[in-house]
Amino acid sequence: MVRLDQLSLLSEEASVLRDKCGALIRHFQVGEKGFGATHPSIMGVINLSPDSWYRESVSLSTQAAIRRGLILKAQGADIVDVGAESSLAHAARVDAALQNSRLLPVVRRLSEEGLLVSVETYQPEVTRACFEAGARILNLTGSRSATEHYRVVADYDGAVILCFVEGENVREVGDLDLSREGMEKMKDYFRRRIDEAMGCGVQKIWIDPGLGFYYRNLQDSALRIRYQIDIFLKCYRLWELGWPICNALPHAFECFEEEVRSAEGLFAVLALLGGTHLFRTHEVPKVRAVLQTLSLWP
Repeated sequence: MVRLDQLSLLSEEASVLRDKCGALIRHFQVGEKGFGATHPSIMGVINLSPDSWYRESVSLSTQAAIRRGLILKAQGADIVDVGAESSLAHAARVDAALQNSRLLPVVRRLSEEGLLVSVETYQPEVTRACFEAGARILNLTGSRSATEHYRVVADYDGAVILCFVEGENVREVGDLDLSREGMEKMKDYFRRRIDEAMGCGVQKIWIDPGLGFYYRNLQDSALRIRYQIDIFLKCYRLWELGWPICNALPHAFECFEEEVRSAEGLFAVLALLGGTHLFRTHEVPKVRAVLQTLSLWP
């Protein structure tokens, strides 16, 4: 269990590291918005897959998705992330053609409305089509064919979120390394991916520990939640890589039950204390309020 004295010590340690490493974290601009370590940013979610677990983020028509995107922007989202395939292990696989048929009308319209759009995919064909339609951020949930994705992002002067994935993509994962060396392994993974991306001309990057993926050895809820909390509170250790950190906020349904829509607010606190910069959330108003409140904390 996380105690208040542990959080206090963490805050002190993170403050020291922020002075040491914070200046190393790059700042960049995507469209008209600036990102980096100076202030937290929020990414709202639109799920175009009927298999997605978080029902409030699911939009089953183009018009519903466009409406949700505009609402998310009004609620304070800096970025809107759109995906057409659920990451749930039992969800239906969605090929590139079907993803594009769902995504492109939404991406095109939201971009025309002035929203900064991210697309979540591991399919290179989807990345290219969505950037042609106006997306400027790739939420990359796979490692296969990575250079194809990076070249598209570089061609459009876009940004990429590099997710830590123990497998070729989010739908093909097995067991996750939960040893004490796991954080060092994650650093090595990101170093390789960052070098690859920059070698292809990408100059705008977030790194994401990938806490929302469904590994076989994290099916036990208590183990999964402990792992998520531990990573949230240690994210500052990734600052040395020089890029801002994105985290998807989980749900802990087993703990919150009928109050599950409040869970992401709790995890936002832990993520902010641990050094997260971009918060991917289904609950933009709740998380925005939490971040605004914590900004008043000396």
